[in-house]
Amino acid sequence: MYFYIFDKNSHSLKLIIDIGNTTSKIALFDGKELIKNATFADLDLSKVKLFSQNHKITSSILSSVKGIYAEISDIVELYSAEVLSEKTPLPIINSYKTPLTLGKDRLAAVAGASVLYPEKDILVFDAGTCLTIDFINSDKEYIGGRISPGIEMRYNALHTFTDKLPLIKSEKNTLVLGNDTKTSIISGVQQGILAEVKTIISEYKSQNTDTVFVFTGGDSFYFEKELKNSIFANPNLVLIGLNEILDYNE
Repeated sequence: MYFYIFDKNSHSLKLIIDIGNTTSKIALFDGKELIKNATFADLDLSKVKLFSQNHKITSSILSSVKGIYAEISDIVELYSAEVLSEKTPLPIINSYKTPLTLGKDRLAAVAGASVLYPEKDILVFDAGTCLTIDFINSDKEYIGGRISPGIEMRYNALHTFTDKLPLIKSEKNTLVLGNDTKTSIISGVQQGILAEVKTIISEYKSQNTDTVFVFTGGDSFYFEKELKNSIFANPNLVLIGLNEILDYNE
């Protein structure tokens, strides 16, 4: 199953593919402009063909946190896609000490942020399966970041590693302190992760008041609601970054 977010007719476009832990996103770009994109639970060649039909694909890039398995290999072969790896030339400076172990989505996200907010210190929050927090400075140098469990993973951990705590789903509204087991778990998970995010934002604001805070990922809506005007949210940040990396390699 997939859904379209934005669509516009064009004839000669770039195909961008981001394969995450739980969902995959694909997009068509005309230069820097996002023309059309969709999200899939499971991606295969037939879905990519349907998505890109009636468009001439001039180039393509693919990023996968799962590696290149059979269904993805077919896509790479048909579209001659550039596969993002630690060897791919980048439009940013990567100062991460272990580039081989760096998640490709993290790299693409900071590349995208540097396009949207040039010459700024930027902290990028990707709230998905994991919560990753990454820093790229105004010189487009990626320094590193943090990795911690995302909201759903925290709920799953409490249920899996205890005998009696139930499996709870995230809620839009939370109490600071719960008044029963369910609301106590919700408070611990969602208020806890919110406190984690607020703390690092406060730390970076104290160092540089011009630091930009950008959120992406499936749970970014929660932080956008809670933090309101202090952050920017862009669900297509990784796609934008992959498009920038593709342009840099053409």
